[in-house]
Amino acid sequence: MERKQRMAGKKSKTRISPIFKRAISHLFTKPATTKYPFVKPTLPPESRGKLIYEIKACNEIDFQCGDDFRFDIKSMRGSNCRVCERDCPAGAISIVEVEGKQRPQIDLNRCIFCCQCVETCPRQAIKQSDFFELATTDKGSLVMKPEYKHKTGA
Repeated sequence: MERKQRMAGKKSKTRISPIFKRAISHLFTKPATTKYPFVKPTLPPESRGKLIYEIKACNEIDFQCGDDFRFDIKSMRGSNCRVCERDCPAGAISIVEVEGKQRPQIDLNRCIFCCQCVETCPRQAIKQSDFFELATTDKGSLVMKPEYKHKTGA
């Protein structure tokens, strides 16, 4: 009988479960999430975002040797070194012809943003940016086609 009284006494004490304690404590703490679409995050300088391709920098060959240089530089000017295409592990870079010259076309759908092409481009024609918002419903807009921007005269 004495044992039943002790058990009844223990049951009468209210114990708060640890899960409930933790839930209550989280009501008064700062939220872990950020207000991303409304407040833009500050990214570290090493962040890898969308690639930038400067078509004028690609295939610029200037040996600075004067006019008596023996190589035919004009025949080399249209050729592409293809280092970026060769070194891309995802195969996101293909070489296409633009105005008679071979230029790299970058498919951001396939790109894994390893920036191997940025590191290996001998002319620094491909650079990285910190733009990371690439979500779109049109996959065709993620293909960076190399095009010259022609200035219109006024």
